[in-house]
Amino acid sequence: MWQQAQYLLMRLFPPARKPVTPWTVAPLLISMVLTVGIAFWLEASRVLLLTRPWLLSLVVLSVWVWWLHMAGMPGLPWLRSWMALWVRLAMVGILAFLLAEPRAVRENDRQSLMYVLDTSDSIGRSAKDQVLRYIAETVTKKPARDEAGLSVFGRNAAVELPPRTTFLAEALNTDIRGDATNIEQALSLSSAMLPDDQAGKIVLFSDGSQTEGSLDRILDELKSRKISVDVVPIEYDYEHEVWVERIDLPSNVKIGETYEAAVIVSALSAGQGKLVVRENGQPIVEETISYREGKTRLAVPLALRRPGYYEYTATIEPEAEADSLAQNNMAMGGIVVEGEGKILVVYDPTGNPLDWEPLVESLNKAKKQVDVMAGVDFPRDPSSLIPYDSILFVNVPANEFDGVQLQALKDSVFDLGTGFLMVGGPGSFGPGGYHRTAVEEILPVTMDITQKKVLPKGALAIILHTCEFPEGNTWGKRITKQAIKVLGEQDEVGVLAYDYNDGEKWIFELTPAGKYEELSLLINSAEIGDMPSFQQTMQMGIDGLEASDASSKHMIIISDGDPSPASPDLLKRFIDAKVTISTVAVFPHGDVDTPTMTSIAQITGGRYYKPTNPNQLPAIFIKESKTLRRSMLQNRDFFPEVASSSPVLKGISSLPELKGYVLTTAKPDAQVVLKVPPGSKEEESQLDPLLAIRQHGLGKTAAFTSELGKNWGKDWVAWGKYEDFLNQLTTDIARIRKDTQLRLSTYVEGAQGVVIVEDFAPEEGFLEISGRVGGPNDRSESLTFRQVGPRRYQALVPLWGQGRYYVSVAGAGTKIGVDGQPAERKESTFGGFVLAYSPEYLRFGSNRQLLEEIAQRTGGRVLTGDPESDELFPKEREPRQSSRPIFDWFLVALACLVPLDVGLRRIQWDWSVVAGWFRPRREVTSTMSTLLDQKKSGSQQTTTETGKPAAEASSSRKTPPQRPPVIRKPPMTLPPSPSAKTPPTSEKTQTEKPAPGAAKSTYEKLLEIKRQQQKKDEPPAKD
Repeated sequence: MWQQAQYLLMRLFPPARKPVTPWTVAPLLISMVLTVGIAFWLEASRVLLLTRPWLLSLVVLSVWVWWLHMAGMPGLPWLRSWMALWVRLAMVGILAFLLAEPRAVRENDRQSLMYVLDTSDSIGRSAKDQVLRYIAETVTKKPARDEAGLSVFGRNAAVELPPRTTFLAEALNTDIRGDATNIEQALSLSSAMLPDDQAGKIVLFSDGSQTEGSLDRILDELKSRKISVDVVPIEYDYEHEVWVERIDLPSNVKIGETYEAAVIVSALSAGQGKLVVRENGQPIVEETISYREGKTRLAVPLALRRPGYYEYTATIEPEAEADSLAQNNMAMGGIVVEGEGKILVVYDPTGNPLDWEPLVESLNKAKKQVDVMAGVDFPRDPSSLIPYDSILFVNVPANEFDGVQLQALKDSVFDLGTGFLMVGGPGSFGPGGYHRTAVEEILPVTMDITQKKVLPKGALAIILHTCEFPEGNTWGKRITKQAIKVLGEQDEVGVLAYDYNDGEKWIFELTPAGKYEELSLLINSAEIGDMPSFQQTMQMGIDGLEASDASSKHMIIISDGDPSPASPDLLKRFIDAKVTISTVAVFPHGDVDTPTMTSIAQITGGRYYKPTNPNQLPAIFIKESKTLRRSMLQNRDFFPEVASSSPVLKGISSLPELKGYVLTTAKPDAQVVLKVPPGSKEEESQLDPLLAIRQHGLGKTAAFTSELGKNWGKDWVAWGKYEDFLNQLTTDIARIRKDTQLRLSTYVEGAQGVVIVEDFAPEEGFLEISGRVGGPNDRSESLTFRQVGPRRYQALVPLWGQGRYYVSVAGAGTKIGVDGQPAERKESTFGGFVLAYSPEYLRFGSNRQLLEEIAQRTGGRVLTGDPESDELFPKEREPRQSSRPIFDWFLVALACLVPLDVGLRRIQWDWSVVAGWFRPRREVTSTMSTLLDQKKSGSQQTTTETGKPAAEASSSRKTPPQRPPVIRKPPMTLPPSPSAKTPPTSEKTQTEKPAPGAAKSTYEKLLEIKRQQQKKDEPPAKD
């Protein structure tokens, strides 16, 4: 073991073949001192930064490289030897620098400043105008190289102008929701606009009345980035203000009894006003009241005559000059009066009444309480749906609703246990535009029909022109994505737009809509410009559509009508290709119909739209996208087949014929009760559901893919079991109502909601209470209850916006059963509350303390608001350092030194040859006669050498000097054996030796050294 280690050590550190002297050690010491010294000097002078400076210690490897050089004895001349050593020491130094991760340091004394303006409703218009004047005056003092930008905020934040050397913001153009104040989001967005390589500063104009967000994280981040926040407090203090704090409603009511509600009115000073209380929109109290400073309680009698949901609104109309904010003059609340569950039938007001009237008539005959409602009137919150045990959509398309209404339905099913049934028809399921919506999530079927191999597909091309209204391009992108959601997985979609850099182009060419996630990213990153003409984009669109193998093709154009029209020849191509075009004129100049847009739609057989509100755009695009989904309608006669047993089919042995249905695919967890028989042998392996049922959360949903009216289902309407089928189907999916001993009450207190649950069970026991609250912006939160009294539980809900909140509560515990033994107890109840206005409208003074904290934690200042005295662009400032990696330069240097090292050690240089490269060449002026004379002279020289004495040679011509003999390498021979005799060597075979004193070439010197070495290696001759 020791010998192996000793051998390895000798290999790594062989003995030196040269004496170590100060002269030989000098290169090592100089290189190490230079490497370390240069590193310290570069860092001290802020030219270079080493990320891992400790790795510079690897320069000690120079000792090993130096020792190998000393022990190697390379046999090089001293100059080349020293040069090779210096190159290798330089390579070690560069390698150490490289591993230390060098970064080039750049100093920048420019400043980038963001003005951040609070535009929430608590800030008056005069204060905003004053801030804009302050900005305009202070920005004139900005040095030419500095940058300034502007962002505004309320509930959300937006950049009005990014930091630039030229500041041109004269008015506010960004649409900001003013019903809340979110300083955190404003600071986060503004800091993201500030570059890291410049000194950054934020100037905040606000009242400090934050209603959303938390500042701790963003303030720490700003401090770490060395971004200071100077604050300009917007101070105000209302002297007169009155608001309706809340309306207290009874939590446990019975039909036919009279109750009392209480309206709580708060005021900063006493006054008078008119109080109006409405029940489901109808006034029940109108009277003039007097209120005092502080809180005033006003009683209102209530009489509840029938079950259902009752919503109450209390409004105060104060005298002039007695109120500052009108948004907080109203409070809302609701009561659910329990009774027999009802059924809500939703229909399309533009559709055929025969689709839903037979269904409603049969349900009424079955003693069901039925309410009929148009799709546009569908409630927007789950609380309003509590009175309904089941909801039926009868051939009503998705464009009759908005996203809030469909989300309310989804929450009602999942959290409140409401049943849901969708009845088929041309306006339902996929053809109705429900693909990738909240309704599809809860249904037992999906609109993806990929198992249909021969299903015809459609192709849709969308042309986007910049929309010149607040956040217009954002709207255009949003509705384009919504339109793609409606399409099937195999349908193709492409989007064209005008880009300021690339002109007319495809954002993405016709692509299967199933790649929605990829396409949405391309849409979000698109830059939509002001298109000069429709010609090029429509030309590109028809080229793509004609190349597609889709059976149905359509184009949608959204524009303000400014671009010049397409040529008649191009429009004829659309007509010949049977491609229809629908146009959407968004805020055209002059607010008149544009002839360009209307003519394109009329000529190609499309539709023309001119919406008056951006909120109408999603419904338009969904409606247009549905034109490609007609292939999902199957118009053929068939008799349904039973796929599985179900209570829905109780007492039903045979089913009548249907005339058509909508293609869908059953979800894996759905129960298919009825199915469509295959129409051909190719479809035998495919299952088309007719009736499917599924449990979703607390509720149950069903899908009947054919009609129950007098079109596809006319034989069913005349069927004797039609009423029984509908009764059993709606009963199966309806919410199961159970008697509960839990009482739920809710109310709003400031910026939070209070949920109270009381247990009125006969026997006392502990309950584990859990709950969930849902509200605006499709947001929901879990509730954490704590016991605040005997059989009384409470949870607090931080409110996140104005609107309706619904609450579902479940209790679990034990009870004494009928046999006297402990039994499991499970109960649930539902309720809700309404936040009529945001906490933003309960701020009646500025919060200067919060603004001072922001300035203190970020190293900023509290400014006076005087543009003359406030210095925002100081002349003396600390430069901001930035760095970037430069290891690539060191790699280049290392790559250059490696071949140089090899060249110095392995290549033999003949400096005389090298010098010859640079000597001037002699001109050859020999003529033909001169060449002939030389030839004769050569022949005479030859005659002399063959036997004639040299004296006979012509004395007039000199003999040219002989060339030195060529030394040829003798062939390798084996040493002679002792018995062998050496033959005599002829003089002619012996190599002629050069004359003494003749200069030897390098080749001759090497050959002589080799011969001497061979003689040493020969064995001695034996006598």
